[in-house]
Amino acid sequence: MGWKAAEKLIRHWKILRGDNVMIIRGKDKGETGTIKRVIRSQNRVIVEGKNLIKKHIKGGPDHEGGIFTVEAPLHASNVQVVDPVTGRPCKVGVKYLEDGTKVRVARGTGTSGSIIPRPEILKIRATPRPTTAGPKDTPMEYVWEQTYDAKTGKGMPHL
Repeated sequence: MGWKAAEKLIRHWKILRGDNVMIIRGKDKGETGTIKRVIRSQNRVIVEGKNLIKKHIKGGPDHEGGIFTVEAPLHASNVQVVDPVTGRPCKVGVKYLEDGTKVRVARGTGTSGSIIPRPEILKIRATPRPTTAGPKDTPMEYVWEQTYDAKTGKGMPHL
């Protein structure tokens, strides 16, 4: 990617995976759907079941070929988050509550100004954290071992 293209990347994304959005331009204009994937390197999103195209895939020794219907990416400027109260597309703003938590709010004319909840799918990790120590993990007895004493200088490397 060249520097000109990198300049045009969206720096502060307000659309998240799992958001309910409305398509505002293109062949599926006016339809709503859920964000399936966000491609930040291209400023594009994939909406579940929308912007369908036919893809011709050549068969190979381990898979069968044919014509498949797949979802094509849409530019992020062609979708808007749906206001949870009114059901109309709206801009997304950021607001801090009294307790200091950061929330997204609906902005624009004809919107309710209500809080847009964070999608539940973002709480699920794609790869779960390991529960047992692996071969490259440091054993706990070495982790808690004290190797340097600040008062005596013991354990200090000789430089």
